[in-house]
Amino acid sequence: QVQLVESGGGLVQAGGSLRLSCVVSGSIFSINAMGWYRQAPGKQRELVAAITNNGGSNYADSVKGRFTISRDNAKNTVYLQMNSLKPEDTAIYYCNARIKPTLWSTTNDYWGQGTQVTVSS
Repeated sequence: QVQLVESGGGLVQAGGSLRLSCVVSGSIFSINAMGWYRQAPGKQRELVAAITNNGGSNYADSVKGRFTISRDNAKNTVYLQMNSLKPEDTAIYYCNARIKPTLWSTTNDYWGQGTQVTVSS
């Protein structure tokens, strides 16, 4: 069974940095796109950054130039380096991966449980 586990969240002062990690484990035939989403209280979950299997990436306008997404295919891990953090970045950050668990299975989106990022002013 596929599992995604995020880590690296915490409390940080505005202007500081954090690096989030997401490790995929379990049955994995292949991983296509991976990404990070976030959700603040009372708001919709939004895409923060995504990275394709060939390394292409895209970012939400609000984080462009501050955040960097990367992946280590050998470790089935995706990272989100967050610099110049702002209070409005405060949210629960969720890891997402598009995974084909076996040769015979369909490709589906899988989600982690989330990690809290809090940025103080």
